[in-house]
Amino acid sequence: MCGLSGFVAPDHQRADPAIVRRMTATLRHRGPDDEGYYVDGQVALGHRRLQIIDLATGRQPIANETGTVHAILNGEIYNYRRLAAQLSERGHRFTTSSDTEVIVHAWEEFGEDCLTEFNGMFAFVIWDAERQTLFAARDRMGEKPFYYAERNGWFVFGSELRALLAHPEIGRDLDLRSVARYLGNGYVPDPHTILAGIQKLPPGHFLNLTSGKVRLGRYWDIPFTGVGEPRPSSEAAWSDALWDSLCTSVKHRLVSDVPVGIFLSGGIDSSATTAAAVTVAPGQTFKTFSIGFEETTYNEEPYARAVAEQLGTEHRQFTFTSDDAAALLPRLGELLDEPLADPAFMPTVHLARHIRQWVTVALSGDGGDELLCGYPTFLAVKPVQWINRLPAGVIGAAVRSVGVLPGSTHYGSPSFLLKQFFRGAVHPRDVATQIMMNGLTPAEQLSLVGSAARAANLGGDPYDDVASIMTWAPTDDPISRLVYHHCKLYLAGQTLVKMDRATMAHGVETRAPFLDPALVALACSMPSSVKLRGWTTKYVLKRALKGRLPDEILTRRKQGFGVPIAQWFRGPLRRLLEETLAPARLRPVGLLDPDGVARLVAEHVTARQNHGKALWSLLTLELWREAYLPGARWA
Repeated sequence: MCGLSGFVAPDHQRADPAIVRRMTATLRHRGPDDEGYYVDGQVALGHRRLQIIDLATGRQPIANETGTVHAILNGEIYNYRRLAAQLSERGHRFTTSSDTEVIVHAWEEFGEDCLTEFNGMFAFVIWDAERQTLFAARDRMGEKPFYYAERNGWFVFGSELRALLAHPEIGRDLDLRSVARYLGNGYVPDPHTILAGIQKLPPGHFLNLTSGKVRLGRYWDIPFTGVGEPRPSSEAAWSDALWDSLCTSVKHRLVSDVPVGIFLSGGIDSSATTAAAVTVAPGQTFKTFSIGFEETTYNEEPYARAVAEQLGTEHRQFTFTSDDAAALLPRLGELLDEPLADPAFMPTVHLARHIRQWVTVALSGDGGDELLCGYPTFLAVKPVQWINRLPAGVIGAAVRSVGVLPGSTHYGSPSFLLKQFFRGAVHPRDVATQIMMNGLTPAEQLSLVGSAARAANLGGDPYDDVASIMTWAPTDDPISRLVYHHCKLYLAGQTLVKMDRATMAHGVETRAPFLDPALVALACSMPSSVKLRGWTTKYVLKRALKGRLPDEILTRRKQGFGVPIAQWFRGPLRRLLEETLAPARLRPVGLLDPDGVARLVAEHVTARQNHGKALWSLLTLELWREAYLPGARWA
């Protein structure tokens, strides 16, 4: 992975090299090994490099034979060797062995259609001087980020917000509507960002800038077109096909000129990835890494160790404590770059810092839960349908009864799951999923934000983006629709962002085999009954792994990557929480409602309710504001 930045100046203005250098310098953590620039006329491209492929000659930007096309890449093109051979046969001359040069020549050969040729995770930019066109694209599932802004005739872009903010034309104006989007989802869904005037290019999209006009296009979407068509008729055939596809994907992602390790949590997806790696590279001893907690209900290390022992990996375990969290929190806003309400970011960035001494690339299990129905929300589909058939009075009584249950901080406790279920079940199905995944309801949001944010969001719908995204869902099957929902929102907006920011903070590239286009297509062609069998989630994957992993890994209840933040807020992190969200501190700023926040803090620290998730969202937002908007006021 790397970091990219740049801009196109208005007509009759020349690009200032000093500006692109300042922008690119903000991304040094993403590419600590090298930097490169292309500045000509109105255009400036900047690149920070993390050396993974073609260490000797892969410096970017990379140009074509005539110097008229230049490209910068963040990510990897896994099928670059095959594409390079095909393009060479068509007369293209290569001067490097890098995957970035394949992008240059594929653009010359195929134009915008080059995107259909690439199998990879990427955000890249091409400047074609002859066409006077800037072309940018983002990978299919959203593993790599791309931010951009248009301001006063300038087009500015970068891998992170901080790069754009280093450009003198880009202001730091908070989007108060996006504050509600953040609180309602735990992240700001694309194409929006937390800052007004800056956008994210959605996954599977491209951007063409020609003659000062921006044109966006979708080149790929999650493929459910095969649902209902003739497919393998037996469970064994489906599980065999899934295992073969996973092994092929892992093999592609092991291509590297630097050491490759594996994040091994002990969950089924990371364990499956490890088993596939051992299968396709039997002579290699892989380094695997896990992180756990002192709190036993959150700790998965024994399961990770059991998998490592059976598969023969060189395993290292690390522990993340409340002291580690306290040390990290002052830098949280800076590290995140944009608010993200996932406390798992902290142990992930902690783990990335440790593993960097052994590996530069690590495989992950991201995507398995979304594609193969691993989340509790998939199990909730039928109960929600049943509940919505009941009279409104009965549903209301159930919601009130569950609401008075004491707030437990034990991971996955029945009271917590019941509360999350009923908080979401009374809302439309697509919104219900967001709330069950720990988003705040519109009423809860309005009680926690200051008057300016409240006024900006009155009459608005913080979930209008969810409705917009789901209009593209190509199936009415409720399970397949939920797969689409999770991939487009939670996976792209939270999980992959968390992994990118956390690992790139320490120059580690992560690769997700479950997100290979062929595997995604296979998973989306499976009948829902193969993925979700009764109350068994990821049935087809568990069947494929029978005999390849310890039985305890396949039969245990899904745990997920939880963090005991609710417990810590009542103990070692209570003082930090109360000081950061103190009314005297919030009132002069005006972004959050001090009384509403104080009520949440009091109910939580006295164990009357478990508001750990909501308080984490608020704490993260305030720490980000301090880092990015320290002098801003909305009072």
